[in-house]
Amino acid sequence: MSSRDGGSGPVRVIVTGGGTGGHVYPALTTVNVLREVLAEQGRPLTVMWVGARGKLEERVAGQAGIEFLPVATGKLRRAKNPLGMLTWTNIKDLAKVPWGALQSVAIVRRRRPDVVVGFGGYVAVPVSVAAWLCRRPLVIHEQTVRLGLANRLLARMAKATAVSSPSTLELLPGKARSRAELVGNPIRAELFGGVPDRAVATLGLDGFDRDLPTVYVTGGAMGAVQINNLIAELLPGLLKQANVIHQCGSTGIDKAREVQQRLSPELAPRYYLAEFIGPELPDVYALADLVVARSGAGTISELAALGKPAILIPLASSAGGEQAFNARYLEECGAAKALIGPTTAEDLRDAIGALLEDPAARARMTEASRALGKPDAARTLADLILRTAR
Repeated sequence: MSSRDGGSGPVRVIVTGGGTGGHVYPALTTVNVLREVLAEQGRPLTVMWVGARGKLEERVAGQAGIEFLPVATGKLRRAKNPLGMLTWTNIKDLAKVPWGALQSVAIVRRRRPDVVVGFGGYVAVPVSVAAWLCRRPLVIHEQTVRLGLANRLLARMAKATAVSSPSTLELLPGKARSRAELVGNPIRAELFGGVPDRAVATLGLDGFDRDLPTVYVTGGAMGAVQINNLIAELLPGLLKQANVIHQCGSTGIDKAREVQQRLSPELAPRYYLAEFIGPELPDVYALADLVVARSGAGTISELAALGKPAILIPLASSAGGEQAFNARYLEECGAAKALIGPTTAEDLRDAIGALLEDPAARARMTEASRALGKPDAARTLADLILRTAR
């Protein structure tokens, strides 16, 4: 049932995945593109999102008008020492898994989807297994450069595995590799429509010196304490070289405001501080000459698709060292500078300064980044889902 084969019937899709924005937002973007593709063909689409009650996926699904079906799920908190995983919290969560599996089988049997699409996270495991048990086609999508623990298990059951990076293909089990396709990581279409001057007007950046480059600093929606602390130490010197837009998150806003208040009248107008950057993000990206950020799957996909030079400071505690792996991969490809391990303000200052003083280096990063980006990922994934659908 391809999006190109002239099919005319309705399509029923169960989407599952959640826990973090890295799983949720690619799923939402893909659903929106599925709607567009099928609307062009005059075909109806029914979407159901199976996830965990009270988590991000429930809120996002509700806002998007997608029916949400909750199941029980447990999170396995990993540790370097396997014995460290034998915690009471892990045991309680694992006890939820059988019940979640039964709920998932009941949902798949009752709703009879043409295809189940898993976007990762622990909630995707019981639903994806239920699809396999009920003999409904399963597509899984891996957002990271590596292969997540859940998808490593599910790839053997999937009819198709969509990956975001060529490096992921070699990590798949043998037979699953033959059923895998490189599609990229879906990112929101609106990110491609940014206008630099609109960021200046919307955010009131009249004090920015447009002859200087602009650095966008972000720790993600929640902010990053490590990045906030580093920026606080080097901010006055940085503002002599660049304008700075800083998304610091709710936990960092008070300290960042104290730093802002100590800036000289000459430098203060070049610093824009925000707890959160929302609808303005496409314009902020368009204005930015350099991005300082974490290296989660969603962030690196956005940077690559938009061709943004970046300095990446991975979250040390990310599952399986995923963010460090992502950062190293982009650095090896020439698309970013990675600061891995203990990082001082001096380390970050030197990395930023080297790139601000070398526009040609930033241009090479832009070219390398765009070579990695897959701006049509959502459309490509939608096509794979429809080809796989029963």
